[in-house]
Amino acid sequence: MKRSAHVAAPLLASAALAILAGCRQQEMQRCVDENNKVVADNLCGKPQQGMRSDGHGGFIPFIIPYRYYYGGTGGFGLGSTVGGGAFNPTPGRSYATPSTRGGFGSTMSGGGEGAGE
Repeated sequence: MKRSAHVAAPLLASAALAILAGCRQQEMQRCVDENNKVVADNLCGKPQQGMRSDGHGGFIPFIIPYRYYYGGTGGFGLGSTVGGGAFNPTPGRSYATPSTRGGFGSTMSGGGEGAGE
């Protein structure tokens, strides 16, 4: 009886390792502002105009640079700070968006909308 226990343990360990290797977690794709703070996903892909004080009582129009941020640390929550990722997706990787996280929905693979810097 002890002999089968010695065979089963390594077999179970290798099966678990094979299963985990096949379950690669998707990285995150988030829409961020110029300060790397997560904003609503629908803001990416279209320029947003804002107004900035000129320091003399007037205002200067400017474009707010919302863009996608791929991978790295941080969450999907609005206002979360992201880091350790990139503004360009890594080819061959798939990214979870706020609408697909935690489910089996469609995802965007590298090179799609918002991939440019």
